[in-house]
Amino acid sequence: MAMPKNISTLIWSAVGGAVLCAVIGFTWGGWITGGTARKDSASAVRDAVVVALAPICVDRFSRQDDAVAKISELSKASTWDRGNVIAKSGFATMPGAKDADSDVARACAEMLANPTTPKT
Repeated sequence: MAMPKNISTLIWSAVGGAVLCAVIGFTWGGWITGGTARKDSASAVRDAVVVALAPICVDRFSRQDDAVAKISELSKASTWDRGNVIAKSGFATMPGAKDADSDVARACAEMLANPTTPKT
């Protein structure tokens, strides 16, 4: 087999093709690094936990004796402070946890302050 006369051109073409392939793959091809995949999966898990626990917080908050008055007070609080109100109430503290989960408290407050009407 005969070797090409200018081997450096062949090598640089291969390197350029590999770089171009990587650039296209990571920008338009949807490729991600392992670190990004771990970060994205951790975020998805966290979101799923909040979605699962917020309705429990809403149920616990709604079962208190003066729930209507408390929900009215919560609706009057500023939107950025509602999560703190729920966290201080203790209803966002799940069994076995020491402190209230701030993300669950914010989601719970949002659900309580802005109830959606069920579709019939």
